[in-house]
Amino acid sequence: MIAAPATLPANSQPLIEAVLDFMAQADGHDDAFNTLALRLFAHQYQHNLPFQKFCAQRSKTLRTVRAWHDIPAVPINGFKDLTLSCQPPSRTDRVFMTSGTTRGDVKGRHVHPTLAVYDASMTRNFRQRFMQGHERVRMGILFPDEVALPNSSLAHYLALALQAFGTPDSAYYLNTQGLQVDALCEALRHAQHSGEPMALLGASYSFVHLMDALQAKGLTFQLPTGSRVLDTGGFKGQSREVPMDQFYAQLSQVFGVARSDCINMYGMTELSTQFYDAGNAVLPSVKSGPHWIRTRVIDPASGQPMPRGEPGILVHCDLGNFNSVTTLLTEDVGVEVDGGFLLLGRAQGAQAKGCSMAVDEFLRAAHA
Repeated sequence: MIAAPATLPANSQPLIEAVLDFMAQADGHDDAFNTLALRLFAHQYQHNLPFQKFCAQRSKTLRTVRAWHDIPAVPINGFKDLTLSCQPPSRTDRVFMTSGTTRGDVKGRHVHPTLAVYDASMTRNFRQRFMQGHERVRMGILFPDEVALPNSSLAHYLALALQAFGTPDSAYYLNTQGLQVDALCEALRHAQHSGEPMALLGASYSFVHLMDALQAKGLTFQLPTGSRVLDTGGFKGQSREVPMDQFYAQLSQVFGVARSDCINMYGMTELSTQFYDAGNAVLPSVKSGPHWIRTRVIDPASGQPMPRGEPGILVHCDLGNFNSVTTLLTEDVGVEVDGGFLLLGRAQGAQAKGCSMAVDEFLRAAHA
């Protein structure tokens, strides 16, 4: 169920409607994407003061930015130091916060005056990339709910998945007391014996804890055809580190789900749209998004695009970010390939230094 728009200034509502209309299209042509991206840029340039200062320092104005790839990319760490919002945070539906794993207790904040756009982005994309023609499936969620984590974008994402696509017997199996292993085993046995497909969704590290617990009990399962697994977020020091090939091999072995049905979601708090792969039979897997998000690969120090096939830092232009900034400089290394990009990991060495320099430049401009 998509959240109803909050009460918003008149200048925001037409933008929201335009973004929702674009998402509802079967596909987004380049010209239409570009037109809407420039319209959002003009709005954010006018109403998001830190972003305006950053653009001005780079001589990027409403006259000089003529295509979506000309929009200056804001480093994601900017969300930790500044409020990047066209609307006052007091007039908001939800504020999602990052986990704070990279800078201790300093958390990035992504302000959503309405969740209508985020919810539409998630459900349309999830229906196509994960459900793949199925209306509903029994879900087991390996992550706390929104009551426990009201500022978690992942908690909201998984709540949407359960609400929009889960059967009535779907349930959460991780709460303040930890993993509910016995209850989940009962649900897995029911699926195995009934032939009813089941989907397990959660943070990557939750699956590590679950598989460790099942191994200690000597348990494996053979879930029915049509069952699927979705993991996201990496391990973040919340569990033991597991090489990705080993991780997906173990998921397949423990739950009896083919590696091609083990889907990884790549997203971040600072975005309103997620990327998916088509399964992890082959690694690294190609990530791609829907027609309302575009990705470039750049040299973070110069901002110049990297030649196709060479690693660089990922920059995403997400039209779902109607209120903050559309274009983000991540700290993730990737390579452009046919059909999307390969996600290679976090920036290290010279690439990390380039990202830090970009953050410093952004903050100096925003505080000027």
